[in-house]
Amino acid sequence: MRVFVTGASGFIGSAVVRELIGAGHQVVGLARSDAAAAALAAAGAHVHPGDLEDLDSLRAGAQASDGVIHLAFVHDFSHYAQAAQTDRRAIEVLGEELAGSDRPFVVASGIAVLSPGRVVTEDDAASPESPRASEQAALAFTARGVRVAVLRLPPTVHGEGDHGFVSRLIDIARDRGVSAYPGDGSNRWPAVHRLDAAHLFKLALEQAPTGAVLHAVAEEGVPVRDIGDVIGRHLKLPVTSVPVDEAASHFGWLGIFFALDVPASSALTQQRFDWHPVQPALIADLEKGHYFND
Repeated sequence: MRVFVTGASGFIGSAVVRELIGAGHQVVGLARSDAAAAALAAAGAHVHPGDLEDLDSLRAGAQASDGVIHLAFVHDFSHYAQAAQTDRRAIEVLGEELAGSDRPFVVASGIAVLSPGRVVTEDDAASPESPRASEQAALAFTARGVRVAVLRLPPTVHGEGDHGFVSRLIDIARDRGVSAYPGDGSNRWPAVHRLDAAHLFKLALEQAPTGAVLHAVAEEGVPVRDIGDVIGRHLKLPVTSVPVDEAASHFGWLGIFFALDVPASSALTQQRFDWHPVQPALIADLEKGHYFND
C-alpha cells in the first residue's frame, strides 16, 4: 500500500514510518523542511514537500495514495484554537480527496480532552465543546465512502527522543530546582511507548473498519506523583506538591494538563485488533535514564 503520512518526521510519525516500511508498505511523508526531508529519505520514505497550511500539497499527497495517516498537529498551546482550526481544515481537505474511494484514513486524536475523572473507553464520544475537532471532522467522512479510523493518543507517548510533556516536566524541574506534582499527585495520566503506538497505527490502517475508534493506551493511568518522584530522584532534586490552583503558575501552560485526571482503557482496542503493548512502561522507561541526558 502507498501510504501518505503527515507528521512523518516527528517523534511518533518517524516510528510509524519505520513500522509501515517494515511491513512492506511504501511511505510518502509530508516534509516542511530540508531536515525533515533528509530524515524521511534516510528512513526509506518518499518525500512530499509541504505543510498543514499547504492545502494543494495535502490534496496531491492524498490523491496519489492508497491510504492516509494524519499525525501532524501544530503543538502551539499559546494559540491552540488556531492550531485546531488548521488541523480541521487539513482533515477536511484530505477527506474530500479520499471521498468515494473506500481508502483508509487514520486520524490521530487525543485522550486528555475526554471526560476527566473517570476511565475513558473507545465507546466514549469526543466532546463537541473541545476546540480540537479532529474526530468530528474525520468521522463525518464515514458516510462518504472513506474508511475512517480515529486513533486516540494519551498525553504521555514516551521513548527515546521524546520532547513532549514528560521532557518538558524535566526541564521545569531543572529550572525550578524542585520536582513538583499538583495536589496529592493521585491524578492519573495514561501512557504508551511510541513503538507500541506506531504498531497500532499500522493495524488501524490495515484492519480498522470505518468509524472505528482506537486507544493507543498501554497503561490506564500513571499517578503523576510517581512521575514527579522519578524525575526528582534522577535529577537529585526535592519532590514536592504544588496546590492545584497554583499548577499553572508553576508549570506554565503544562499545568492545566498535568493537573488532569484522565485514565483511559484500551481493552476494546486490544480485543478487536489483537494489539498488545510490549515496550517498557513509562516509569521503567524513565528509569533507563535517557530522558535525563543533557
